[in-house]
Formats: sequence, C-alpha cells, structure tokens
Amino acid sequence: QVQLVESGGGSVQAGGSLRLSCAASGATISSNCMGWFRQAPGKAREGVAGIDRDGSTTIADSVKGRFTISKDNAKNILYLQMNSLKPEDTAMYYCSALVTSFQWECPHLRAAYNYWGQGTRVTVSS
Repeated sequence: QVQLVESGGGSVQAGGSLRLSCAASGATISSNCMGWFRQAPGKAREGVAGIDRDGSTTIADSVKGRFTISKDNAKNILYLQMNSLKPEDTAMYYCSALVTSFQWECPHLRAAYNYWGQGTRVTVSS
C-alpha cells in the first residue's frame, strides 16, 4: 500500500521560508509522478508543483520563482522548498503520487493523482 507522509509545515512570518517533506512508502518516487497541492480555507485545491519521472518540473505561476520542487531518490522523499512566503500561501499542503502499472503522462498540476497524503499546515502571517 502506498503511503505519503508530509512534514515541515508550521507558522512563519511573511518573507520567511519553509521546506516541506513527503516521505513515500510502498512506491518508488523515482519511477512515479509526484506533486504538491494546497487548499486554503474556503477555496478549491490547487496544484503548486509537479515533478516527472525524469526530474522535470512544473511550477504554478502563483509561486514561480519562490517555490522549488525536488526529490531525493535515494531517500525516497519529495520536497517543496518555499521561499519569500506570503500570507496568501497559507493553506494545507498535500503531497500526491500517481502510481500505476502503465506509465501515463504525468498530471503536473492537475489533480489526477491516485494517492494523497494527509497534509501539513502552513500559516504565513503578515
């Protein structure tokens, strides 16, 4: 069974940084599509960043230049480095994975992943 466990969330002032981690078990992140999503109170879930099997990345315009997605294949951990945080970045952040026997095209920022973590909360104060 695939499990994704996020960590690294917390409270930070505007302009600060956080690094989120997603530890995966039951699947190898190097051979699957991975992504980060967020959901603010009263808003729909939105894609923040995606990383393909070959390491190529897709970043949402709203966080481009501030957020970076990466993965450590040896540790089987996905990361989201968040810099220059803004109050509008406040949300629950979720790790996602597309794990299938067929290598579909990666969803990038679309929510077409089939495994999700429980989320980690990020609060940015002004």
